[in-house]
Amino acid sequence: MTASTLNLSYQPQVFADTKDMSRSKWLKTRKFGIGGSESSIVMGVSPFATKRDLYYDKLDIKPLQRQEEEENWVAKEVGNRLEDLVAIIFSKKTGLPVYPDKMMYQHPFFQFMKADVDFVIHFSDGTKGLLECKTCNYNSQFKWKDNQVPINYEWQCRHYMAVMNLDVCYIACLYGNNDAEYFIHKIERDLDKEQELILAEKAFWENYIQAKVEPPYEEEPDLVLESIRKHTGDPNKLLPPVTITQDAKDQMERYLQLAEEKSQLDAKKREIEKEQKTLSIPFVEQLGEACQAVLINGDERYQITYNPTVRKSVKKENITKLENMYPDVYEDVISESVSRTFRVKKEAA
Repeated sequence: MTASTLNLSYQPQVFADTKDMSRSKWLKTRKFGIGGSESSIVMGVSPFATKRDLYYDKLDIKPLQRQEEEENWVAKEVGNRLEDLVAIIFSKKTGLPVYPDKMMYQHPFFQFMKADVDFVIHFSDGTKGLLECKTCNYNSQFKWKDNQVPINYEWQCRHYMAVMNLDVCYIACLYGNNDAEYFIHKIERDLDKEQELILAEKAFWENYIQAKVEPPYEEEPDLVLESIRKHTGDPNKLLPPVTITQDAKDQMERYLQLAEEKSQLDAKKREIEKEQKTLSIPFVEQLGEACQAVLINGDERYQITYNPTVRKSVKKENITKLENMYPDVYEDVISESVSRTFRVKKEAA
């Protein structure tokens, strides 16, 4: 299949009416295919999940949605509640009429491709487009500047255009509390990218989901390690050592080599930081209580700042006192997270 051979004379098929569908039923319905928000996972660019996570979700081994809702439920709820507002602002800014769509669609030729679109745009020439509505916090606005669209959202829009057989998808993002803090980007259909997406989703669905074969981990290390942590459960220091069965000598030696290189770089970094501190002493002494200074040398000017950083923390010896004296307050203010450190030590057999 090539972009030039894609059959574009089709209409999307209605797979389900989601208007009055409960969330639990909607989540179950999504398992019959790949949705737009999951396309970036298949393409290996999702910042949230691996293909293994998606595989476990589709086969009901470990629901992907439950983990996301536990960790990001407030952000997800804000996004859901503000979708209509994002659409209203879009319509006011562009003059384009938009209409909500409460159907779940599927591609007629690749029926594993499902689509829950936010809104449909009606253009004056009688054609239609799509509107995808997003929100983000103020500190994330840099991801949208200079006509950028986060890559996971771009693939989502391309997935929807493929299923719906439409050539334009606008994506709008509200990142503040007024209509000036708002991005609108237009994404046009690209048949080469669409072909790449369809082939990747087809391979994932057939080779892994239908074949019931776990996909390999190929994503960024931090995402993969987090996925493994989620699926293996809590660490248990009472368990006996595991004997690694694979031939991993080369990987172990490379790991130790990198650890040594890192140690040398850390030592060099500490030397550099020590020299920098030494060089700063006479300037800090002259600053006294001041937080900024200037040094002018001919045509060159150096701006110096020495600003305070305040960090509040609970003293270790007071944590137990807080737990004993005010258990309810302790439960409200203390959060616990578990991390694990991987180390290798070479010994004689």
